[in-house]
Amino acid sequence: MNQSPAAVAEHGARRDAVTAAYTQRWGAGPAGVWDAPGRVNLIGEHTDYNDGFVMPFALTRSAMVAAARRDDGRIVVTSLDLDETVETSVDDLVPFDAPGAAARVWADYLTGCVWALREAGHQVGGVNLVLECSVPIGAGLSSSAALECATVAALVDLYGLDIDPMERAVLARRCENAYVGAPTGLLDQAASTLCTLGHTLFMDCRSLETQQVPMDFASVGLEMLVLDTMTPHSHVDGEYSSRRATCEKAAGLLGVPALRDVDDLAAALATLAPHGDELVKRTRHVVTENHRVLEAIDLARAGRVADLGPLLDASHASMRDDFEITVPTVDLAVETARAHGALGARMTGGGFGGCIIALVPEGTADRVGQAIAKAFAGAGFGAPKWFSAVPSAGARRIA
Repeated sequence: MNQSPAAVAEHGARRDAVTAAYTQRWGAGPAGVWDAPGRVNLIGEHTDYNDGFVMPFALTRSAMVAAARRDDGRIVVTSLDLDETVETSVDDLVPFDAPGAAARVWADYLTGCVWALREAGHQVGGVNLVLECSVPIGAGLSSSAALECATVAALVDLYGLDIDPMERAVLARRCENAYVGAPTGLLDQAASTLCTLGHTLFMDCRSLETQQVPMDFASVGLEMLVLDTMTPHSHVDGEYSSRRATCEKAAGLLGVPALRDVDDLAAALATLAPHGDELVKRTRHVVTENHRVLEAIDLARAGRVADLGPLLDASHASMRDDFEITVPTVDLAVETARAHGALGARMTGGGFGGCIIALVPEGTADRVGQAIAKAFAGAGFGAPKWFSAVPSAGARRIA
C-alpha cells in the first residue's frame, strides 16, 4: 500500500518548511528531521492500562522536528504552529509533581523526553528543536504521543543511543505519565513508534508483544473516515484518572492483577455488584472490549475487513453505556454515519470529545462527513472536520 501522491507531496513540503525555519532561526541547517505520526485506534479503548489488547494504526498526519545537539545543556523548543519558543536547561527539568514545579505547558511534551531519557541513565544533553505538527490537538488522535515520539527519535540519533523501538515508546510514555502528569497507557506511543505502512498494530499491553497485521481498506472497496467533532478533550483531567482508578479498584476486589485477567465475566460482575453499578459497568466494558480486539484481529487476518463494522458499533455502545466516556457530539456523529451507509462507527481515543471513525464504502467518506456536518448544524453544534485515513508508517528520520 502506497500513500497518495498528494500525501507524499504534502509531507515533503512540511519537511522543507521545518528545515527552512530551523535554518532561519539558527543560521545553519539542522542535523536532521524526524517524523512521528498520530494514530487512530481501530478498536481497543481503555484496555491498554488494564494490561489488555489494542489495535491502532498510524496516520499520515504527524509531528515533525528539525533538531541538532547543543553543548551548553540548554533546550530550545520552537513551535511553528504556535509561533512560540520555550527555553530551559537540562538541570531545571522537574516532573509535574515535584515541589514548586511550574504548571505544564505544550513544550513539556518535548523537554520531558530529555528528562525521561536522562532519568533512564542515557547521556542526553542540550538540543534545539523546531516543531511543526499536523495532528489535530485535543482530537483523540494522539498529538501528544506524536510530539514525544518524534523527539525521542531525534534524541536517540543525535546522541548515538542504542534503544529499541518498544523501549523508545516506553520512554515517551514516561514523559507523558511522570513528567507531564497524564495517566495514559502505552497504546499511543507504541503506535506512533512501531506502526508500519499498510498495517494495523496488534499489541498485548502486558507482554508488549506486537504483530503487524495487514490492513488495506481500498482492496475490499472500503475506506476509513476519521471525523473530528471539534469537541476538545484532555487526558490530564479527573474523568480519565477516575476511569483508571475504578478499573484498578475492580481488579483489586476481584483478586486479579488487572481486568484483562477476568475469565468468567458473569461471576466477576456478580462479585462486583454489591460494590456499586459503576464498578460493574467499567469492568464489563474492559472485558468485552478485549474480546472485540481479539475478534477483530482474527477478521483482519482473514481479510474480512467489512465484518469489522459490527465490532465498531458494539465498541461504541460499550463506551457510551458502560464506560460513559462519549458526549453528544460524538454520539450524533456515530449515529449519523451509520444512518448514511457506514458499516460501523465508533468514538476513538480517550473520550469526552475528539474523533470518531467510520468504516464506509470507498468514495463515500466525504458524503458521510457532509451528512454529519448537516446534522451538527441542525443540533446547534460547531462544524466538524474530516479526512480519509490509511495505515501509515511510525516514527523515523526523514532528512
